Amino acid sequence: MPRIVYCHCAYAQVVPKAVKEEVLRRLVESGVAFDAVADLCEMSAKRDPMMKQLSQEGSVKIAACYPRAVKWLFSAADAPLPLAGAEVVNMRVETADRVIDAVLGEGFKQTESA
Repeated sequence: MPRIVYCHCAYAQVVPKAVKEEVLRRLVESGVAFDAVADLCEMSAKRDPMMKQLSQEGSVKIAACYPRAVKWLFSAADAPLPLAGAEVVNMRVETADRVIDAVLGEGFKQTESA
């Protein structure tokens, strides 16, 4: 299973609050292990070592904002995401349902309602 990262976008505040809160709530309720970070932008600016670790994981799904922006943030931190195995889900434009489906997989809704 890929490593899951949830960005709360605490400082930029560009992701709709309702979407962020719903995605976070459903990730917690899923029981699946995930990393919640306050803000990838800040982590990039500080060259947080966790970014390099995430880029080297192999398989990672990141719920944040625009994929091109997230990829740039990792590159700016000298931790470029791999071309294969890294997926960025855009909470700025997607619904919470779509984000959860993309991050946890299509079977999540079936499991949740069962």
